[in-house]
Amino acid sequence: MGWLVAASLQGPAYDPAAQTISVLAAPGGSGYWVMTAAFIALGVCHLLTAWGLRPAATAGRVALAAGGVSALTVALVPAPSSGGSLGHGSVAAVGFVLLAAWPVLAARTSGTVPWALRPLPSLGATAVMALGAAWFLVELHQRGAAGAAERAVTTIQSVWPFLVVLSCFQRPARDRHPV
Repeated sequence: MGWLVAASLQGPAYDPAAQTISVLAAPGGSGYWVMTAAFIALGVCHLLTAWGLRPAATAGRVALAAGGVSALTVALVPAPSSGGSLGHGSVAAVGFVLLAAWPVLAARTSGTVPWALRPLPSLGATAVMALGAAWFLVELHQRGAAGAAERAVTTIQSVWPFLVVLSCFQRPARDRHPV
């Protein structure tokens, strides 16, 4: 998690509970290069996962890939060290929406689909991500624990694709043979 390293480089002035991850990638910050590299790595991972996730529905793969492009764009359009940025905020918002929507868009209903691509788990993942994003927006507007909320959402959005891939490697019970 790039934000842990970047936050440690930033020092005690950075408040991870209140301040967003984007602050860590602001030009001039001591951890700027770490967070920028983390955004790039995340974007590339999402793109590669979308490309290789053949069992997922095409709409979900496209949304995941677009979320990866959003992560890359966030690295190219960093937030300023103080204040907001319409460009950065817009790209980040689009990324949040795409990464929250991709699980339900990737769902399939055939009997042999991996568990994480079935409708119920996919809908659950999307719902959790959407609720997390709503929590983030509330905290951001109330100047509360926006950093904590953002980390919760981005962690889920980063881990879910990994869980989906793992579920693709599990064979259905009827395909297993006794050892």
